[in-house]
Amino acid sequence: MANKQFDVIVIGGGPGGYIAAIRAAQLGFNVACIDEWKNGKGGPAPGGTCTNVGCIPSKALLQSSEHYDQANHHFADHGIKVEGLGIDLAKMLARKDQVVKQNNDGILYLFKKNKISFFHGRGAFEKAGDAGYDIKVTGAAEETITGKHIIVATGSNARALPGAAFDEENILSNDGALRIGAVPKKLGLIGSGVIGLEMGSVWRRLGAEVTVLEALPTFLGAVDEQIAKEAKKAFDKQGLKIELGVKVGEIKSGKNGVSVAWTNAKGEAQTLEVDKLIVSIGRVPNTIGLNAEAVGLKLDERGAIAVDDDCKTSLPNVWAIGDVVRGPMLAHKAEEEGVAVAERIAGQHGHVNFNTVPWVIYTSPEIAWVGQTEQQLKASGRAYKAGTFPFLANGRARALGDTTGMVKFLADAATDEILGVHIVGPQASELISEAVVAMEFKASAEDIARICHAHPSLSEATKEAALAVDKRTLNF
Repeated sequence: MANKQFDVIVIGGGPGGYIAAIRAAQLGFNVACIDEWKNGKGGPAPGGTCTNVGCIPSKALLQSSEHYDQANHHFADHGIKVEGLGIDLAKMLARKDQVVKQNNDGILYLFKKNKISFFHGRGAFEKAGDAGYDIKVTGAAEETITGKHIIVATGSNARALPGAAFDEENILSNDGALRIGAVPKKLGLIGSGVIGLEMGSVWRRLGAEVTVLEALPTFLGAVDEQIAKEAKKAFDKQGLKIELGVKVGEIKSGKNGVSVAWTNAKGEAQTLEVDKLIVSIGRVPNTIGLNAEAVGLKLDERGAIAVDDDCKTSLPNVWAIGDVVRGPMLAHKAEEEGVAVAERIAGQHGHVNFNTVPWVIYTSPEIAWVGQTEQQLKASGRAYKAGTFPFLANGRARALGDTTGMVKFLADAATDEILGVHIVGPQASELISEAVVAMEFKASAEDIARICHAHPSLSEATKEAALAVDKRTLNF
C-alpha cells in the first residue's frame, strides 16, 4: 500500500510547527503535522514545551501567585481587609492544567479548521526518494508518510547539570518546577535565566525561601545593565537571594531534599540545603530520535540543525525552525520563522527581522526589551543618546500601586533612529509592543515623543522616555 502523500510535513507541533502547518494550509498545500506530546490521559497535547511545560502554564501560575501576593501584602493599602487567607495549591495547579488543555484543544481545532492531517506520535526520517522524504510516525500505530517538503520544528530540551540528572522530584527542570505538589520551605535555583527567575518568583510569592546560584558575575547579562540593576534591586527587596559569580560543586539528592556544595565569588566554600532544586542553565536543541543521519541532514557543533538565513537545511526541500536552529529560543521567533518558511515554499518572500524580536521576563516587575543594549552600543562604538523615565512619576503606576522600574530609550546620536527600548516595571510585556512597531518602521525617538498617548496610562512612560532622549521630559 502506498504511503500517504503530502506537500508539506511538519515534524513538531509547538508554536513554530503548528503555525507553520496552518500557514502552509492557508497557502493551499496538503499538510500533515506530527507531534508526540501526550496529556495526562495519553491523548494528543500539541503546543510543544511552550504550551505544556513552558510559557503558558508558567504564566498561569505567575498570575495565581500574583493574586495571592497582592491579597497577602498589598490589599490592605487599598482598604481591603482579608481574613483567613490561604492557598489551595491543588486547585491552583488544576487551573494551570485547565489553561494548558484549553490551548491544546485550540490547536487541535485549528488543525481541523485548516484541514491539516494530524499524526500523534514521533516523527523520524526514514529515507529520501523521488516523491520526497519518507517520515516514519511511531505512536499508538506506526505508519510512514511521504512529504515533498519537510519542516523540522522539534524544539529544545532543558539542559541538565553534569552529575545532577533531572528526576523531576527533587532536581527539577521547568517541567517539574510547574508540578511541585506542596510549597517547599526552601527552594534552590541554579541559573538566573528567564525560566529560573519566573519559577523562583512563583514559589517565593507562595511562601518559599528562594536562593539563586548564578555562575556569571553579572545579573541578567543579556539585559541592558541599567535595567538589570533596577530589577535586581526589586528582587533583593522581595527577598529573592541571588548569589553571583558562584561555582557549583557536588549535588546530593536524598529523602530530605537536595544538598548543593558551592563556592562564592570570594572563593569561600558554602553548602545550600533545600527541599527542591530547579536547574535552569539553558536549553539544548532536540534532535534525539529524528534519525537525521538516515538522510544526511547536517547538524552544527551545538547539535542544532544547520540552516541558512532562510531556514533551509543542507538538504533540498528540508527546512528547520524554532529552538532546533540558531537564534533566540523564543516561541514568537519560532512562529515568525514558521510563517516565513511556509511562504518561501509557496514562492513568496517570507521575512523575519531578528533585530526586532522582543524579549520578556514575566517576573514582578516584568522585564522587556527590543533591540540593542547600552553595553552593546558602547562595544560597537556607535554614537547614541539615552533617555529614561521612572514609573514613580507615572500617574497610572501610582494608581496601580506599582511604581517600580523605568522605561529606557536608546537612539542614534545623529539620526535619532530608535536602536533599543528597555523596560522594567508593570506590564512591560505589553508596553514593549509599541517599541517593536516603532523600530520596524524605523521610527525616531522624536516620533514616539510626538504621538499622543492616553492619560492616565503606563504607556505615557514610553512617551516620556522618548522625550528624555532630547532632555525634555514633561513630568520628571
